[in-house]
Amino acid sequence: MKVLLTSSLYPTPQTPKVVGGAEIFARRFAEGLTECGDKVEVVRAATSSDLRFESHNGIDIHTAQVQNVYLPFNEPRNLALRSIWHGVEDWQILAPMIAERIRAFKPDVIHSNNLSGLTTAIWRVAAQLGVPVLHTIHDYYLTCPRCSRFNKGRSCEHTCASCELLTYHRRRATHWLSAVVGVSERVLSIHTDLGLFADTPIRTVIHNASTAPPSAPHLRPLCTDEVTFGFIGRLTEEKGIENLMRALATLPRERFKTLIAGRVSDGEQQRLRAMAPEARVEFMGFVTPDDFYKAVDVVIAPSIWHDPGPLVVADAKAAGRPLLGTRFGGMPEAIEHGVTGWLTDADPTSLADSMLSIAADPHKIVEISERLASDNNRWMFSDVIAAYRTLYGQLRETQPRRQYARAATTH
Repeated sequence: MKVLLTSSLYPTPQTPKVVGGAEIFARRFAEGLTECGDKVEVVRAATSSDLRFESHNGIDIHTAQVQNVYLPFNEPRNLALRSIWHGVEDWQILAPMIAERIRAFKPDVIHSNNLSGLTTAIWRVAAQLGVPVLHTIHDYYLTCPRCSRFNKGRSCEHTCASCELLTYHRRRATHWLSAVVGVSERVLSIHTDLGLFADTPIRTVIHNASTAPPSAPHLRPLCTDEVTFGFIGRLTEEKGIENLMRALATLPRERFKTLIAGRVSDGEQQRLRAMAPEARVEFMGFVTPDDFYKAVDVVIAPSIWHDPGPLVVADAKAAGRPLLGTRFGGMPEAIEHGVTGWLTDADPTSLADSMLSIAADPHKIVEISERLASDNNRWMFSDVIAAYRTLYGQLRETQPRRQYARAATTH
């Protein structure tokens, strides 16, 4: 199988930029396909002026020039300029590097991931050249210029007029797809409820799994004096970090210790500490996930947005750590309350009440940790790869004969 995989970001030694879990998924996934014997090429969007070809871990990576007013993930503060960016992005219909790689590489399928900087033009070009396109939904790019459906401290329940306007052509472009995959039922249903993918033949869900190499979970000894909770990831408003700090401010200091892993400036750290000045909070900075999970009893994911399929849930379960999550996005699909973790409402009071309840029963923490550690049937990243390869096979069997030489410039 020959797969042309596209992703806005794809971290390599030459271009290591990482913003979220989607690019980590893309790289681990591409390497996993290669390990299965498939041939894989990657096209990513430029995040700097460096467009050099790169080969890493047996995969050729091409960097596509971005046809817009600035490079993605380098957004200016100017609102008018950002609006121009999204307007230009929405109307693009050409993807010259995709056309070039299709003719040279002759893929059986194109698998698109995050689209910022690459745009839905890659779908159009591929379809016109007779190559089936599968898209994985990692964010809300198709319905929201911010990609988050989150604004003014709240998750958006409706699409506002400006988002409707600035994503009009993105939504229409879904008719070029042969298949769409949601990383959770929730993220797929948010899109289909808005009328997207109505013409897409295959609509399905493949849940995320931990991208970390398989290893034996590290069990922590029972502690009845205190419980160590841990937060790992981006310390941003939608991830619920402020609600967590407000919850910690109400909890007894002697019973709770909280580790927070992730890059944060000194100023932001001081601001967060001021919300819970008496709480025992340690900002770890950037640490390896393995070191983080070995140091905590319970992982907490207090998201206040519909996070499509947070990798922290999969990583925590693989590490044998129960997780306290909120009823947003894909978390209720990945956490079985009282069995693999706990679910709570996202406000500070509910978070604090849930943390108190968990700390009051440390034997339950150990029970869940042992259950996760001994689960031989858990969903693995190899299962994710197998599920996608099955879809690739279906697309290859049903796609008409390819026309690689055809020019992909028809309007």
